[in-house]
Amino acid sequence: MKNIVKLVAIVFLFQSFQCEEDRGDRNKKGQFEKLQNEKQEILDYIASVPCDETSGCNFIAFGSKPCGGPWEYLVYSNAIDINLLTNLVNNYNSDEAQYNELYNIYSDCTVVDPPENIECIDGICSIIQ
Repeated sequence: MKNIVKLVAIVFLFQSFQCEEDRGDRNKKGQFEKLQNEKQEILDYIASVPCDETSGCNFIAFGSKPCGGPWEYLVYSNAIDINLLTNLVNNYNSDEAQYNELYNIYSDCTVVDPPENIECIDGICSIIQ
């Protein structure tokens, strides 16, 4: 009888560790999906404000590489509400930095240079190579 009780206790112990891992995976996945939703919200907002020759275009550093610096630069029309865009991007960058630290995310450490030439082409701000 004592052996059965010990066996049952060991099984429950192993299951409790498994649940913690599953919960951690779900949290990681949920936070990743939240980041993807935030990113899409920002991209949709940028796309909703067309540029023209008078408004011009600009860029903003986007994302947070684990080694530091942005993943990319987003280009946008100067007709956009820059304060709102800056707040959205800063929140995203902060959330991604926290995610990277919490889940020990790693990446290459290459530096992404800001765009040198941006133009408004058919109402869309574009990086010219």
